[in-house]
Amino acid sequence: MLTGNTTLLLHLGDPTHSFKAPMIYNPWFDHAGIDARVVPLGMRSTEFGTGFEIVMKATNVRGALVTMPHKVTVLDLVDEVRPTAAIAGAANAVRVEADGRLVADMFDGEGFVRGMLGNGRMPQGASALVVGSGGVGSAIAASLAAAGVSRLAVYDTRVEAMEGLAERLRRHYPQLQVETGGNDPAGFEVVVNGTPLGMNPGDPMPVEISRLDPGSFVGEVVMTHRVTPFLGAARERGCATQVGTDMLFEQIPAYLEFFGFDPVPTPAQLREHATIAG
Repeated sequence: MLTGNTTLLLHLGDPTHSFKAPMIYNPWFDHAGIDARVVPLGMRSTEFGTGFEIVMKATNVRGALVTMPHKVTVLDLVDEVRPTAAIAGAANAVRVEADGRLVADMFDGEGFVRGMLGNGRMPQGASALVVGSGGVGSAIAASLAAAGVSRLAVYDTRVEAMEGLAERLRRHYPQLQVETGGNDPAGFEVVVNGTPLGMNPGDPMPVEISRLDPGSFVGEVVMTHRVTPFLGAARERGCATQVGTDMLFEQIPAYLEFFGFDPVPTPAQLREHATIAG
């Protein structure tokens, strides 16, 4: 139930019909006795600049979850962009500070790294290949860099996006070995599909499966089905895998910490109470 005391987190994007956050956050808020709600709010790109400025001034809004198509444009509408969001070139969370300043950050990559740790893989010192230099792929690359990988290759068919991501990684992590130009997974301990490939039947694989090293850790961001063709083929190859929803459930505790909610649930607790399958 919404009351005059309810704290709101807006979920901004367009269209809203695919939004899953309310089905995860709100059941947890109910269980934990937190008077807060995630509220979907559809905002078209043409009205986002003006609309965002207005809604973020509402006195009962603590912040916003930001999704497509606004993850990039929101960076120009805030007062502070944290390093991971700066590297990714996109943000998916904006917090309202006590003085009204807006702080933006990106948690897709944090969710992926926390998922790795939960699945028993340490990123520190590992070699990693991230295919896709859009918002999600860039965020994962940024968080892998922050987590201490020793070698990081990024690939995208859009050369400008790929090289831009690599330049930002080198600027923020000058000691990191950053590579571009190829999506051959051979020799990498961590391989990530950070593209939409796998959402639709007949999509090509993001990498050549026969080149995956057996025993490597293979991660996915596509959430349309739990085991994508890519993950299925990687498992047959002998790879450990991480499903797309792991990233979603693992990043929510990081979001809640960012927004200052307490208690912060574990991913297992979120899954227990969520009204979507994890």
